Amino acid sequence: MTPARRPLLLPRPRLVDLEPIALVVQQGEPSPTVDGSLPAQGYRLTIDPGGSVQVASGDPAGRFYAGRTLDQLRAGDPAGRLPVGVIEDWPDLQVRGVMLDVSRTKVPTLETLFELTDRLAAWKLNQLQLYVEHTFAYPGHQTVWEEADPFTAADLEKLRAHCAERHVELVANQNTLGHMERWLMHPRYAPLGIARGVVRGPMGMAVPASTLDPANPASLALVRELLGVLCEAVPGQRLHVGMDEPWDLPAARSGEWAGWLERLRALPETDGRELLVWGDVPALRGELLDPVPSGVTVCEWGYEENHPFDARLGTLAEAGLRHWVCPGTSSWLSILGRATNAVENCRSAATAAANWSTEGMLVTDWGDFGHLQHLPVSDPGLAAAAAFSWCLESNRSLDTGELAELLDRHCYADGAGRLGAAVLALGDVHRLLPVQLPNISALVLTLYFPQLPVTEAVFGDVSPAVFDSVSSAIDDALSGLRTSRPENEHGRRAVEEIETSARLVQLCCADAAQRLGGDGTLASLSQATRIAFGGRLEELEAEQRRLWLRRNRPGGLEESMAWLEHLGHCYERGVADGDWAGPLVERLRAIAPGGGRP
Repeated sequence: MTPARRPLLLPRPRLVDLEPIALVVQQGEPSPTVDGSLPAQGYRLTIDPGGSVQVASGDPAGRFYAGRTLDQLRAGDPAGRLPVGVIEDWPDLQVRGVMLDVSRTKVPTLETLFELTDRLAAWKLNQLQLYVEHTFAYPGHQTVWEEADPFTAADLEKLRAHCAERHVELVANQNTLGHMERWLMHPRYAPLGIARGVVRGPMGMAVPASTLDPANPASLALVRELLGVLCEAVPGQRLHVGMDEPWDLPAARSGEWAGWLERLRALPETDGRELLVWGDVPALRGELLDPVPSGVTVCEWGYEENHPFDARLGTLAEAGLRHWVCPGTSSWLSILGRATNAVENCRSAATAAANWSTEGMLVTDWGDFGHLQHLPVSDPGLAAAAAFSWCLESNRSLDTGELAELLDRHCYADGAGRLGAAVLALGDVHRLLPVQLPNISALVLTLYFPQLPVTEAVFGDVSPAVFDSVSSAIDDALSGLRTSRPENEHGRRAVEEIETSARLVQLCCADAAQRLGGDGTLASLSQATRIAFGGRLEELEAEQRRLWLRRNRPGGLEESMAWLEHLGHCYERGVADGDWAGPLVERLRAIAPGGGRP
């Protein structure tokens, strides 16, 4: 008889009392009962030596989660045998959500969302939000979304039904103040913005005008129409109205943020729904907390492992405001991810949530600058958020070694036990650089902004040997990746997606190392080097296109690929555009040359 190892479960349950004896074969279907003493979403799973399984739950969700734990226990033994004993479990946070960015070019297919929902529900996450700027087919506004392959009301109804069967709440999410550039770039909507055309955003970077003018009644009329349509398509008790990063709103007008929120709260279309709003603006201007109306939950977001969640939540709690905590997967602007940062960011968020009796956690998965990262790059952050938000105490010690095992077992079904470790190792290669930048991996700066020189000012004290060491670490991780044996479709696709991403980052490393032999600029690369890099990039572009279409709709593909194509053009010409800021900015410049503030 083989003794039972401590089961590898995601998330790790709150109370586990399993005997270290031989595993038993389940006899018959589980016997369900209702136990009103169990907390909401809680369950008690009992396995006796004869293989009988009893499930007691406080509600249908608890019974569902008991079933997912049972599935994971079976997956831990080749014969599907179960350990004898009792697991009693319930969540710390009633809301454990995932927000997926579907507006930065990448609109997933319904099949991708169904598969993702199944995975999230198996990890006991219970909410999904699709972050929308322009990727819902609002009637009468085809000009905005016609190139985006948007979701329709019928799509969202199918997704809502799929989610509901798995005790996942689908929440409507439409930004309503900032990040409205996809609307304001069109002549019909441009008068609704504070600014027009291309403006200077954070750190002086060229960005599209993106903020609705809250003083313009027509802005509220548009938002009211959008929210009415979206709320009809996605029934529910909550609505996320965004309102983050209103970059065009002058500091002297910052008080209008609170007035805008009050008007949204008073709309008939939002009546009866809890409004979720991002917390970045009131976090910097505490006077905006006082007028926050009832029925609003402030979502405190931050994406670095040292983000001051605890202090920010304390301020919200002292103001008497409902609040959620919102870490991130650290996948965007990285290609390969920032794995340890994601884990620590989620751990820190959950710790602050426990300190301040926070109602929920919403882990965010953004797609800034063309959403070039593939879905598996987000897996470590999603899994960490699932563990910490369910029960912080039993999962607090989770490290990347155990996380790799959990991903192999419950994400990729990798019998060789290699894929999870490869994903995490590749997600940490950026840490070999001496300087860590917030919200981006410095390894990919030469891809997104070829005009930036590779100098100490940005990269720290680097040498070609540093970039060579990163490339060698990538090769080591790829060796493990190629010996993995994933048994599900997500895992098999992940192998190809992660390898393509790794090769792209290796190209960035080679580019940076070669620049250090000159003055740090792209122009210092020899023509032969540029031709060789261009050839490698063309191969990766073809792979990126092929892999994109396996999980996502084609609508945003060309805009996403424009980031890679621009780098290819720079290699071809031998010079980089000093003010390159992405394809959307270039499109606006073509429409309205010299466009800026009116």
